Amino acid sequence: MSAGLDPEVSRLLEGPNYAHLATVLPDGSPHSVPVWAGIEDGRVVFFTQPGSRKARNLERDPRVAISLVDHSDPYRMGWVRGRVVDTREGDAALEVMDRLSHKFTGEPFPVRHGMLFEIEPERSGSMNLPFSHSPGD
Repeated sequence: MSAGLDPEVSRLLEGPNYAHLATVLPDGSPHSVPVWAGIEDGRVVFFTQPGSRKARNLERDPRVAISLVDHSDPYRMGWVRGRVVDTREGDAALEVMDRLSHKFTGEPFPVRHGMLFEIEPERSGSMNLPFSHSPGD
């Protein structure tokens, strides 16, 4: 059963903020990669090729952890834990992927094949640390 998304996590997913997707490798160790992510019908979504490491990991074990960072304020962040509950392919996947691509690049996604993974969030949270992003020299 979904606990829904923390409202701040939803806002992070609606913006052009990169997500870091963690899956489980066959030996039980973590595998983490940056992805474009968004929200569709209350689920977190991302797109990849069926033969990718993350897709193969999720075929075996649907559990994921995601971290998000606001690109304009890296001290505003969120996280999601959940499971992949569905996938889409073909035009249904590309329709969502084009929306994600427009969010990040302003253009349709140039690769016209792949899979969209839908994650049912089980837990999520956010924080906003009281720092200003101004790296020193």
